[in-house]
Amino acid sequence: MCPLKILPIEQIRELDAFTILNEPVKSIDLMERAAFECYSWINEKVHDISSFKIVCGMGNNGGDGLAIARMLHKDGHNVEVLYIRHTSEASQDNKINFKKVAEIEGLVVTEIFEEDSEIEFQEEEIIIDAILGSGLNKQVSGLIAEIIKQINESRGFVISIDIPSGLFADKPLPDAKTTPIVNADYTLTFQMPKLAFFIPENDKYVGKWEILPIGLDEGFIKSSRSNYFVTIDEDCRFIYNPRKRFSHKGSFGHALLIAGSLGKIGASILAAKSCLKAGAGLTTAHIPICGMEPMHISVPEVMVDIDDSETHISSLPELDRYNAIAIGPGLGLHEESVNALKLLIQEAKKPLILDADALNILSENKTWLSFLPPDSILTPHPKEFERLTSPVANHFNRLDILRAFAIRYKINVILKGAYSAIALSDGNIYFNPTGNPGMATGGTGDVLTGILLGLKASGYSARETCILGTWLHGKAADLAVKKTSEPSLVASDIIKYLGKAFLKLQ
Repeated sequence: MCPLKILPIEQIRELDAFTILNEPVKSIDLMERAAFECYSWINEKVHDISSFKIVCGMGNNGGDGLAIARMLHKDGHNVEVLYIRHTSEASQDNKINFKKVAEIEGLVVTEIFEEDSEIEFQEEEIIIDAILGSGLNKQVSGLIAEIIKQINESRGFVISIDIPSGLFADKPLPDAKTTPIVNADYTLTFQMPKLAFFIPENDKYVGKWEILPIGLDEGFIKSSRSNYFVTIDEDCRFIYNPRKRFSHKGSFGHALLIAGSLGKIGASILAAKSCLKAGAGLTTAHIPICGMEPMHISVPEVMVDIDDSETHISSLPELDRYNAIAIGPGLGLHEESVNALKLLIQEAKKPLILDADALNILSENKTWLSFLPPDSILTPHPKEFERLTSPVANHFNRLDILRAFAIRYKINVILKGAYSAIALSDGNIYFNPTGNPGMATGGTGDVLTGILLGLKASGYSARETCILGTWLHGKAADLAVKKTSEPSLVASDIIKYLGKAFLKLQ
């Protein structure tokens, strides 16, 4: 397994320098390589528009933009370079590319100064933002701030090179509400994503993003230390364990789901069905009496262990016979259910999977966290996580708290949302790229719990369960949404397409 790393900006600078020194390649040629990848992407993806305004700063990001302008003009496009004179001295590679562009007949170069900063953008043209790159470490102001404001007020389609100008790559902005940042429709970034791309409040700036490989040194990347990764399809194919011909149901474990209460039996049904679809050999649902008939009718393959209570969970079954245990979907907050969770934490000898009301109960009894079996899996959404920990200042802060929380309690936490952040007990965080906004509907979390339970029962490690389970959950939703729509997607659709998500691993 070789996941995609997210490196801090300091290491990215070192990576560039190492590549230049050891490939070896001149920095201007590396810039040319990056520009060509952007040009190729634009040529492939952009149709019916041949007019470009390329807004360039005086650093290496601007140098990329100048080289892109040269390539697009050579291809016959109508190109105007807006060169922002925001500092006294350009970078060396920027100077070289500016000279090349200035010598090309028919390529319009307009220099923008503080005293004459008004720009006219046309709705039908594409704006390429190459003002400031990922090395930015202070809030923009003055001329650049004014230009960014005009870009955002235009109706043009905006493509940012490497990172939207004004955005910090791996830390929060000092004043995000007043800081001018380019609102890109697309961001073309080099070699690996920036941590900022996974922060919810940055979505309006980054838009959709794509990674363009530019041949930076793979050995350096491999040896670089990072706590942040992005799960890629190949990682999940590496984890996935195809079934052997002589396998039988006992080969894939016995899962126990403790879930449901009066009015919330649907949650237990969703979790039980997705557990089976994720590959558990046997699944038993421990549910209140009121759930027995609905469960038998809805998921006949599930065995039912009936609680003594008509309406809620009040006791536990014998635990030793099960390979994996999940608790929480539709559990409710009855006092007897609270006591049952406490007893489960005390008696369980294997990692637990906790979701929904199990997390709400934990948030009211935080001392119990220290007694969770090592490598247990928690699946909170952001508000549930805040109740377990503390309010956060921003989402960068939330990632710090998430990582520390997982390390402290030796557990794994899947913080649900776009790019769900999977914090493992070893201190590493994996961002999951699958999934879509259609999943913002009741029951999808119950489905995830079931998938995790099925994988864990089947013999996957807690780490593998978190990474593969979250990927499958999102991939099934992505496949489902192609047949329905984001507003119409429901949790049952995800279960329906789970089998096709598994096929993507074969």
